[in-house]
Amino acid sequence: MMQSTGRQNEKISIDTALRRSAGTQNSGFFFDFDGVLAPIQPDPDSVAPVPGIIDQLAELVPLVRKIVIISARPVTFLLRYFGGLPAISLYGLYGLESVIDGRSCVNPAAESWAQIVQSVKRDADDELPAGVYVEDKRLSVSLHYRKHPEFREQVENWAAARARQLGLIEQQGRMVVELKPPVSIDKGTVLGAEVDDLRCAWYFGDDISDARGFQALRDKHRRDPGFIAVCVAVRNAETGQSLEEQADFTLHGPEAVPELLASAVTVYRAGA
Repeated sequence: MMQSTGRQNEKISIDTALRRSAGTQNSGFFFDFDGVLAPIQPDPDSVAPVPGIIDQLAELVPLVRKIVIISARPVTFLLRYFGGLPAISLYGLYGLESVIDGRSCVNPAAESWAQIVQSVKRDADDELPAGVYVEDKRLSVSLHYRKHPEFREQVENWAAARARQLGLIEQQGRMVVELKPPVSIDKGTVLGAEVDDLRCAWYFGDDISDARGFQALRDKHRRDPGFIAVCVAVRNAETGQSLEEQADFTLHGPEAVPELLASAVTVYRAGA
């Protein structure tokens, strides 16, 4: 299910990591969505959590201080699956949107870019090959070439040109390029703020942007050596070794996440 990369002070087992984190009485679990809680699909709209994820998260909610999902998805998408668990905080568009304790928020600096982003969406529909899926997230646009990998160079060049022309930021992902407002919010800044009052945090990621989340936990540990940072990479063939090399543990796919969470529930209950 999982292997250790031993990046922390010593090479430890997952059970040891769980026991240490459960002993803090003040921990949080943080997750990307696509590729972590749900398998990547050719059609982004068809993606759904793997069986068991929602049940295990519901079991974990009363045992930890925080559970947070930080995704490139809009929060409206995340609410389809996690709206029934209001104790879970949701961050969409890398943190530009959020739903916390039932309250929705949109970053006002990002909101001011909505018209420009929508013009990019229209241009992408008109100018990119028909096989490129243009995903409209209102405050950002994702250009998916998963069904046609041969379009990668064309999509990346088009996105780079639009970013330079309009002042947008490019976010590379798994067979996707996203164009978003130049607002200094990402998975790392969200995690940095969310873990400030915690003694332990686990972060599960699978993609390039998740390295910023790992770094936020490492930075917190450097400032506060008593803070326990656990970085978990969910393996895939597209991002290769780059994220795994930064992780403490590696899962072999989203299907392994419910089993790990079930173990966490068992350990945390025993320590309660």
